[in-house]
Amino acid sequence: MTDFIRRRPVVAGIAALLVLLLILGSFPIVPETKQAVIVRFGKPVRILNQFTPGRPIGGAGAGISWRIPFAEQVVWIDKRVQDVDMQRQQVLSTDQRRLQVDAFARYRIVNPLLMYIRAGSEEQLREQLRPILGSEVRNELGRIEFASLLTPERQGIMDSVRTSLNRIASQYGVEVLDVRIKRTDLPDGAPLSSAFDRMRTAREQEARSIRAQGAKQAQVIRAEADAEASRTYAASFGKDPQFYDFYRAMQSYQTTFIGDGQEKPSPTTIILSPQNDYLKEFSGRSK
Repeated sequence: MTDFIRRRPVVAGIAALLVLLLILGSFPIVPETKQAVIVRFGKPVRILNQFTPGRPIGGAGAGISWRIPFAEQVVWIDKRVQDVDMQRQQVLSTDQRRLQVDAFARYRIVNPLLMYIRAGSEEQLREQLRPILGSEVRNELGRIEFASLLTPERQGIMDSVRTSLNRIASQYGVEVLDVRIKRTDLPDGAPLSSAFDRMRTAREQEARSIRAQGAKQAQVIRAEADAEASRTYAASFGKDPQFYDFYRAMQSYQTTFIGDGQEKPSPTTIILSPQNDYLKEFSGRSK
């Protein structure tokens, strides 16, 4: 063996390198963030470091493993949360508004064996989930009005989409954790302007209704206050008629000569006889 190495060092070096690669390939190192499916001649035989609910990443399962060189292949699958973006598409709401919607879903592969059988790889899985997400978002938004997307009801809509999507994604060994809408726009041009006009008209109608209700309540309050004042005046007249006459005369003088205090009074000229009953409070009370 020594003579062979001396005579043919290049061949010996290549052989040693192949042996080293063979040994390294026989003992793959499983990262903490990965799970692996060992495939023997196209047939899955075992799973390494499979995701377990409740067990944090970095627990038991990662580290050095083994496989049969050339006969077994390692298919790596991510254990972390991943996301898939929906292709921007048009959705028709129940109030006949066409919406441009962007959404995304966050998911985790919980059954790598089922994922490998149904999808083959993570890239193919993402390509299969993308149209399913778009279909579920389109179906759910097609049952609601556009205004519902601007209210807290939006969270319930997304929960419904997640439930529907999770039911289908579970067939691929996937658990959908969340679904979110990134953006919802009305198409540019006439539809957008028309929607703004309808929203403006609705708000103006609501404002008119609120003002009318306020005016009605003000009239009721004013009428109740006038009735209460009349009762007070009547009670005062019954107790002291002379004081009541004096008080009402002062109010009349103020309104006539000074004004009601809301607007600037205009010059007023009144010609009356000193003996006129209207001016009796200026000359002293009549006996």
